[in-house]
Order: sequence, then C-alpha cells, then structure tokens
Amino acid sequence: MNETTGKQGLHASIGRRAILAGAGTIATAAAIGFPGIVRAQTKSLKVGVYGGYFKESFDKHIFPDFTKATGIAVESVAEPTGEAWLVQLEQAARARQAPADVSMMSQVAMLKGMAAELWAPFDLGKLPNSAKVLPHLINKYPDGRVSGVGAVSWYITLVTNTKSYPTAPTSWSALWDPANKDKLGLLALVSNSFLLEVAATTFFGGTRQLDSEDGQLACFRKLAELKANVKLWYRDEAQFEAALKSGEIPMGQYYHDVTGLAAADGHPVRSTFPKEGGILDSGSWAVSRASKAADLAHVFVDYMCQPQIQALLSRKVGTAPTIDRKATDLTDQEFAAVSSDIPPILPRYDLYQAKSDWLNQKWTEMIVG
Repeated sequence: MNETTGKQGLHASIGRRAILAGAGTIATAAAIGFPGIVRAQTKSLKVGVYGGYFKESFDKHIFPDFTKATGIAVESVAEPTGEAWLVQLEQAARARQAPADVSMMSQVAMLKGMAAELWAPFDLGKLPNSAKVLPHLINKYPDGRVSGVGAVSWYITLVTNTKSYPTAPTSWSALWDPANKDKLGLLALVSNSFLLEVAATTFFGGTRQLDSEDGQLACFRKLAELKANVKLWYRDEAQFEAALKSGEIPMGQYYHDVTGLAAADGHPVRSTFPKEGGILDSGSWAVSRASKAADLAHVFVDYMCQPQIQALLSRKVGTAPTIDRKATDLTDQEFAAVSSDIPPILPRYDLYQAKSDWLNQKWTEMIVG
C-alpha cells in the first residue's frame, strides 16, 4: 500500500480534468542540451494545453524556460473540454489550418485522431529524449509510425475521510464491502471512471478480461454489485471533494494529487494506492498534420521529455513523471505526492474508441440507470 496525506508547492485546482525550483538552472541545463537550435525570437510555436490551472501552470513554469533555452516563442492555446478540441483540429486540418501546432490530447482523442490520420508522425531521430518515456506512453499508428509522445500523467486512487476510516483500505475491493453501503462517490462515466478496469484487475486477474464481450459483461455485473454502496455518481469534482472533506461521502475514487493538496491544507482526507494499483490516466503530445512548424514541434516535445523538465512538472504542475523516476531527482516525498512504484492499472482506451456506444449503453442499463 502506498498512500499520501500531504503535498506541497501546488495550487488546489484541477482544470486539466475537463477530458498538467530553480527555473534559471533548468533553463541553463536545457540550453546545454539543445546545441545549435535556432534561437531567433521570430520563431514561434502554438501549443494547446488543457485550460484553467494547467494552462496557468505551463504559462508560468514551463513555457518561459523553453523560450529561454531554445529561442522559440510559445503561444499557448487553452483547449476546450472533452473532444471538442479534436473536432476543431480535424475541421481546421481539412482547411490546411492548425489552431495549434502541438496539442496535449487525451488517449481516446489520440486514437480517434489516428483513425483520421490527423497526427503528423514524429521522427524519433529528432527526439532523443523520447527514449526515456515509458513505452506505454508512446502512441503508434498500426504501421509503427509514432503519432504521440507522453506529455503528462496523473492517478485516480482510492480516497477516504480519515475520521470515518482511521485505517486506510488496502484494496479496491473495499468499494464492494457491504459495510460501505451508501458511502461511496464514484466518477459518473464509463469512460472516465475506468471502473471496468478496476473490476477486471481486482476480481478477474487483469484487464485482459475486457478483451471479449463476455468478459466485459462479467465486469459490468460485478460493478452492479456495488450500486447499493454508491451515494453519488459525480460529474462535478468539486461536489465530491467537498463531501469527502466533510465526511458526508467518506470513500470513493478521486485524483491523487488533489487529495494530497486537501490533506496538506488540513482536511481529514487521504489518498491510497491499492495493492492492485492506482488508475494511471495520461495525455500525449500530438502534432496536427496541418502544422507548418513540425521542426519546432520536435524541439518542444524533446525538451518536455527531459528528466529535469519532468521533475519540474511534478513539482509545479502536479503530474506524475512520464519517465522512470530513477532518471529524475525527485525525492521520495515529491514522488509520492504525484505517483507510486506500485504497477498501475492502465485504462483500455482502445475499448472506449471501438465500443463507445455499446459500453455507454450497458453502463446506463446496468450501473447508473
């Protein structure tokens, strides 16, 4: 079990979910890593990131250092929620326009964009730092071309009110415990709760259970068993967070980093990585095929893959590293604030692309209907 009850240095805001020390030293180190890069200030790149807190954090902590290191100015673009940004990029690409050259995309949006050949392939020869990115965070077309590179990751974990639960649970199976009747707050959608994966991993040996429709139905039936324990299927994260803090809804699933922030502010809450692992969600950098700044986009993505930049993101934006923690200088406390060494539960994004309508129908019929 890995848990955290505190975290420092971040703002308690989570605008990125609508789908992430030494700035001078970082800039200098990055500049050393990019010899010969064009430094003319007339070079500029449009970068799309999740709006709200994410964009504010990147504008303050990331983009200025990138410009210092490379001479490439960044025009940041706030992406709209959900898949609206994907639709905008697709429509613009048909007109050979790019609202952003590089965008941070959810995994389902990545897959849908790949189906439309929306993403310009990356040349890994121009991304030497991408070799450090964890393999499951590299997106590829069926023919092997690289369509996306891991940008940021974050965890959804098992959260509890410490007054209601003095001892932390150790397994996702706690959600099914009859003693927790009418005590749970869970995410309301099949495609953002990833509870199918939780059921598959906790009770059926892993997410390969979801390879077949029979396996999926078995997981739906297992999830139906916990309905009596659910007090709130939430879409509004702030609503659940408030209920968790007050003890009105003392258990559920929530974002690890934000729960840690609430604990650091003195609220009686904790985030626990169950023995089966936390749910690791992520966004990828992708380049629109309509972009005319592919070379600059490669410089940007390679810069973001550097260990010192991944550590900076963890400290200032609250995201989990997309590279092996051993390559960073994060302390144990800093790493625990955003991540865990327990192998994660990885969402089956392929299902949410290929079987979206069927999964939503069964979710409504069997779980939240």
